[in-house]
Amino acid sequence: MDDELWRLSAIDLRGRIGTGEVSARTATASAIGRMEAINPSLNAVVVPCAEEAMATAAALDEAQARGEPLGLLHGVPVTIKINVDQRGQATSNGVVAFADMIASEDAPVVANLRKAGAVIIGRTNTPEFSFRADTDNPLHGRTHNPWGPHVSPGGSSGGAAAAVMAGIGALAHGNDIAGSLRFPSLACGAATVKPGIGRVPAFNPSQPAERGMLAQAMSAQGLIARSAPDVALGMRALVAVDGRDPWHVPQPFDQPALERPVRVAFCTQTEGFPLHADVRAALDAAAAALADAGYAVEPAEAPLVREIGEVGIRALLGETEALLGEVIRSYGSPTINQVFAHYHAMFPPYGGTELLAAMAKRSFYARAWNAFLDTYPLVLTPLLPTPFFAPDRDVAGIETARETIGAGAWSFVMNFLGLPAGIAAAHLSAVQPTGVQIVGRRFREQTILDACAVVEARGGSMAERLWSRES
Repeated sequence: MDDELWRLSAIDLRGRIGTGEVSARTATASAIGRMEAINPSLNAVVVPCAEEAMATAAALDEAQARGEPLGLLHGVPVTIKINVDQRGQATSNGVVAFADMIASEDAPVVANLRKAGAVIIGRTNTPEFSFRADTDNPLHGRTHNPWGPHVSPGGSSGGAAAAVMAGIGALAHGNDIAGSLRFPSLACGAATVKPGIGRVPAFNPSQPAERGMLAQAMSAQGLIARSAPDVALGMRALVAVDGRDPWHVPQPFDQPALERPVRVAFCTQTEGFPLHADVRAALDAAAAALADAGYAVEPAEAPLVREIGEVGIRALLGETEALLGEVIRSYGSPTINQVFAHYHAMFPPYGGTELLAAMAKRSFYARAWNAFLDTYPLVLTPLLPTPFFAPDRDVAGIETARETIGAGAWSFVMNFLGLPAGIAAAHLSAVQPTGVQIVGRRFREQTILDACAVVEARGGSMAERLWSRES
């Protein structure tokens, strides 16, 4: 039925549009209808783009009727996070003072999605300055997890993950500087891969100054979807060259296959934190699925995880304090300033020569991980040692902050070193999904997503289980 097209995967929807079975307009109308029905209870999309989306879809249908070549994502509905430039829209980043900062042109990630034929149906929520593992802000309010109010949707791409899992678009743009693609995907049962450094071109034309060197090196633009194969489809469009990012590496997304069996390092512990039974169940399920699929899964100890994670986040916080501290204190709410107070208490920011030394040591750490990945092309880890937390638990106090973002070393390492890392849902408890992280070599996002797909196949579609609760 046309009004059920929102349920289809990006791959299936693109296939049906390509054959003419479904029009871009029909697919877009279905996604918008789902958005209008479910978003009021989620507040995941905070800027609907329905009118523009239908006009775009009509133009795509007309181009298809003329026999013009179809883009990789021709007619696929997508959402964009409110912290990147989209022509004619505010790049507010969840900050009240930035509500009228209208972008005059698209960021590369938006431009590449448009070139591939994607249809933007709305813009998704983020916390202030995109610097929380939960999604709430004074400008647009709180985003809710579609699994229920007992669990945060994660952050900072919480609106993106909540939207796509609820059926609002087949792909959701997000980004990740310390876990902002992976935390929401973990919280909502979605799939993602944080691309490695240089993989996806990035730049905000509206930015008043260049970002700090660590922000440039640690941040990545990406996608959240309901399955790893859908993420892979969208990533093929995202990696297209855009000269506005001088550090982008024009590598093809699909790389030659690795020698089989692919060795997988199985790492279960987060130093300093106990492992919850549900996370253990997710890790064991993922390991079993990979082993049954022919991967060589071996217990191993990854190098210097806690040290790298701590040095990385302290360095990032030091740069952020130096370049944006006054802006955050001036324009941020009491809540986001309390968040930063907790961050600084847990991870005292580096400054001066300490910061320079930490940035220099990044190469030492990356060298150690390169050697580890030479032996193990994939690494299976937790992202957090516990299931995802309740809303506002990251600001409830310093001890609860330690249990949440303070336990994120497995996330921070991958940003500091610029390594690609994916999330696959692997276990569903009585109340929420739990996933695992899979890390890989540079420019091997496809290898990671292939492994994530194996894990997903064992557990079944989290989206279908979520939607079954509606009836």
